[in-house]
Amino acid sequence: MIHQYMNNGFHIVMDVNSGSVHSVDPVMYEAVEIASAMVPDMEEPEALKKEVEEAVLDRLSPKYGESEVREALEEIQYLIQAGELFTKDTYHDYIIDFKKRETVVKALCLHIAHDCNLACRYCFAEEGEYHGRRALMSFEVGKKALDFLIANSGNRRNLEVDFFGGEPLMNWEVVKQLVAYGRSKEAEYNKNFRFTMTTNGVLLNDEIMEFCNREMSNVVLSLDGRKEVNDKMRPFRNGKGSYDLIVPKFQKFAELREGKDHYIRGTFTRNNMDFAKDVLEFADLGFSSMSIEPVVAQPEEEYAIREEDLSRIMDEYDKLAVEYIKRQKEGKGFNFFHFNIDLTQGPCVAKRLSGCGSGTEYLAVTPWGDLYPCHQFVGEEEFLMGNVDTGVTKTDLRDEFKLCNVYAKDKCRDCFARFYCSGGCAANSYNFHGKLTDAYDIGCEMQKKRIECAIMIKAAMAED
Repeated sequence: MIHQYMNNGFHIVMDVNSGSVHSVDPVMYEAVEIASAMVPDMEEPEALKKEVEEAVLDRLSPKYGESEVREALEEIQYLIQAGELFTKDTYHDYIIDFKKRETVVKALCLHIAHDCNLACRYCFAEEGEYHGRRALMSFEVGKKALDFLIANSGNRRNLEVDFFGGEPLMNWEVVKQLVAYGRSKEAEYNKNFRFTMTTNGVLLNDEIMEFCNREMSNVVLSLDGRKEVNDKMRPFRNGKGSYDLIVPKFQKFAELREGKDHYIRGTFTRNNMDFAKDVLEFADLGFSSMSIEPVVAQPEEEYAIREEDLSRIMDEYDKLAVEYIKRQKEGKGFNFFHFNIDLTQGPCVAKRLSGCGSGTEYLAVTPWGDLYPCHQFVGEEEFLMGNVDTGVTKTDLRDEFKLCNVYAKDKCRDCFARFYCSGGCAANSYNFHGKLTDAYDIGCEMQKKRIECAIMIKAAMAED
């Protein structure tokens, strides 16, 4: 499968099945375009057939000259021989064994607090309540969750635990107790806990920052960008904005992290489709790593992104990509999550085909110990999988999540982005279509655009 596009003056040719990406000249670009229309997707040619070469020569020689076209054809033949163009999909059969895989849990999202001190307008967690009651996780429930993770992690040594909410700092003492408990079990079970936390920053203080810098492998700091944007969507419950309180704390925290992983994480909505300005606001505030995610909301919400907004959003990603390259070349670069892409190794095959591992390798734990496939399913009773006391009892649901992969989704099977996005979010699929194996269409279009921008950036940076 071949995917081609032009962006910022670059002509990009992607061989989807091999993962090979080529930045080419216009002659080569058009030659591949003609050839790909004549080579069946299921075929892996040893070389272009004579009739394909003749078609390319006939159509392009008047425009570029015969010698230029023949040179392009020679390069195409070379890439075919090297297994970097018109390759066959070798992953389809691999997916058959997915359901047979042993289930090893490697990550938990601990809902340490079903409560929050902000009232973010787009919050899927209903201000931390998750369709239920306000609650804080006890140490005993959290301890059982860590024991469950250790017992179900097989031979895996590195285990991930994210303290999540609501706002986890509203239950800070239990966070500290659970970190200490996890550390006490590492040597005994030959495990290494990587603790992370997502916070809105309201309760951050020097003691918390010092503890996180010692114990947390990563910290996600929630901020939506410019003051007027953030304060509109992330107010306190009394309606007052949160920007002025949290930004100085985040700046201090980021400085104290001294290179340890952390990033600013924002959400853009229909109210700020000029979100490139918000990303650059993060960079200008001194933050080095960031992401800004499109809101996921039903179309009746006034802030929801709609299909008619996509053209403007695509232009905004292009604008951000150009500025991203400029700043990188000026030595003022920053790390934008969606422009990170590994074209040399990347994730393993299983990860490329099935994504985050929700419902199998990754589970969410409520304050009272219930297990759900991920944080976005919490409160949806049909997705209750078990409890930290019983373990996973709904194994049929777990098996259904095992089969969430790019070949189980009609919209993903023939998409060029399938090995980069891994089929997208199962929760979004369910929320918009009522099943796990569909896809959130607006999100897919934005994801494809981000991938194209990320690859173009690689080409632009390679020029130097």
